[in-house]
Amino acid sequence: MSGTSSAAAAFRRRFPMLERTVHLSSCSLGARSTDLDHALGRMAADMTLGAGAWERFSRQVDRARARFARLIGADAERVAVVPNASVGAYQVASTLGRRRGRHRIVSSTAEFPSISHVWLAQGRDGTEVVHAPCAGKPVDATADGYGDDGAGDWAGDCVADYAALIDERTRLVSVPLVTYAEGRVMPVAEIAAIAHAAGAPVFVDAYQAVGVRPVRVDELGCDFLVAGTMKYLLGLPGLAFLYVRAPGSLGLDPVLTGWFGRVDPFAFDVGLLDFPAAATRFETGTPAVPAAYAANAGFDLVEPLDLAEVRDHVLALTDLAAGGLRERGEQVVLPPRRTRGAHLCLFDPEPESLARFLAEHGVSVSPRGRYVRISCHFYNDAGDVAALCAAVSAYRSKHGSCGGVRVHS
Repeated sequence: MSGTSSAAAAFRRRFPMLERTVHLSSCSLGARSTDLDHALGRMAADMTLGAGAWERFSRQVDRARARFARLIGADAERVAVVPNASVGAYQVASTLGRRRGRHRIVSSTAEFPSISHVWLAQGRDGTEVVHAPCAGKPVDATADGYGDDGAGDWAGDCVADYAALIDERTRLVSVPLVTYAEGRVMPVAEIAAIAHAAGAPVFVDAYQAVGVRPVRVDELGCDFLVAGTMKYLLGLPGLAFLYVRAPGSLGLDPVLTGWFGRVDPFAFDVGLLDFPAAATRFETGTPAVPAAYAANAGFDLVEPLDLAEVRDHVLALTDLAAGGLRERGEQVVLPPRRTRGAHLCLFDPEPESLARFLAEHGVSVSPRGRYVRISCHFYNDAGDVAALCAAVSAYRSKHGSCGGVRVHS
């Protein structure tokens, strides 16, 4: 990696915490920015307006909805504001209905559990959930990619795995855009084409992608997409967005609802349950207002960026990190660039222990399962990678090497 661009360096300066912390855990929680601090200060000031604050709160929510829609290439009328991705998934599941003979949801073993659990909970009405084994493909942690020589076609195999399960019984197909565990970019468009040919809509969890790479719903070909603000969108927990391609044409009205799901929320008619044609029909009660202010702070940061440049910056850093760690005898899982998200995985027999040690030495990472996830954003640089490698070496000096372990994901 030749160096950090001027744009990336300027971006980094908006995160003063990075002067004292190496933040490599954006896949879990984005870094704190001065923009976020100022936004929360504005919210506190707006609260002094008493009841008049609610107008400003509502503007923040509406503005966040519109900005997310632009980011993914959609109209604001097709985006609902929801508390989290799980609620977004439930709203989809509860409104599709059971068309004749369609009782199957096709997901994958690479799905984030919270989404998969929503699908499994539909089993009470006879829904069958089947999982394509996309997380079960062999990976040599000493090689770059899939298989011993890194030359295999993991994405092609995933498409085949999904295709084997999608048929006339399928009600919904669910695909993560980037897998939460290993940071793999799934072949969403190819799977969506197969699903649509079988008459099934497609749900995409884009939480590990939006904000750190270009995401366009028309290119994905999805019918639903969910993502939230606390990771690469650089906001807070408590706010997510649900994109619905055709919000007024689903089989059923939502069961989970509230006053913001009405045609006119301010009609205050306790006897009227009407649903707008727009995606706001999927909204419920009062959203998390601090998270809405924080979301707009995150969009202030992300909107001016060239997300293709961000993706390339992150890919270069993950290459650098993988090379530095492997030189020290570490075992990493790093998909090829064409199927790689914003993080790589470092194997360790006790990932929680390694993560705690790194945190004590000023390096924030995110352990999951057998791995420590190391994720990068536009604010990270080569110095962060060097600090990571040095801290991992210090841990090995104290605890011994995990050396020579062959990892299968």
